[in-house]
Amino acid sequence: MTRIAILGEYNAAFGPHPATNAAILHSCKYLGLETEGVWVSTHDVAVEILRDFEGIWVAPGSPYKNMKNTLNAIQYARENGIPCFGTCGGFQHIVIEYARNVLGYKDAQHAEYDPYASNLFVSALACSLAGKEMNLKFVAGSRVAGIYGALEAKEHYYCNFGVNPNVVEQLKTGPMQIVGSDSEGEIRVLELPNHPFFIATLFVPQARSRPNLSHPLVNAFIQTVVSETKALR
Repeated sequence: MTRIAILGEYNAAFGPHPATNAAILHSCKYLGLETEGVWVSTHDVAVEILRDFEGIWVAPGSPYKNMKNTLNAIQYARENGIPCFGTCGGFQHIVIEYARNVLGYKDAQHAEYDPYASNLFVSALACSLAGKEMNLKFVAGSRVAGIYGALEAKEHYYCNFGVNPNVVEQLKTGPMQIVGSDSEGEIRVLELPNHPFFIATLFVPQARSRPNLSHPLVNAFIQTVVSETKALR
């Protein structure tokens, strides 16, 4: 059985966390595959631990106990072709890791940790999205559009932070692709080409997963985890 490390501080009272567990079960049942999701605190995570997993899901619920460990885990997944899925807080930390280690902005920061940092790549949203459902548009030809089989969708949010509008042009200078936006053009989905699966969503797809209707992004993530594992055996 393949195993997915779910990075975050599990809290049963925080809806997206039990929803993450449920979404994995829904997709496994739909796909006829066996995959175990294991919560790993960011306080404890290290590369040595991650080698025991075939995929990494960076979960909602930041600030995390250890930002450095979280960024190291994302970097490990990005550089070693490990399927990686970041949702909500996971999206935000994927942006920070990418800005620091790919684009070279070593001082890139997240406002939730340091609101007065000089180079905020993730800032407080002008209007909180927590508890809202919003329409999205995907870039034609993107992997995410292919996964959905559509160029539009409606998804649920739990976040108060997103990409700082002042750094959008910097984000466009590297290989990461902006493939999903809201009705006002704000960045909501990122994907990294030439990687088995490296996708980040500011929304929480697991919140819309149901026993009889698993979410396409979770399906695709689990399928990739399993297929990549088989290819290496």
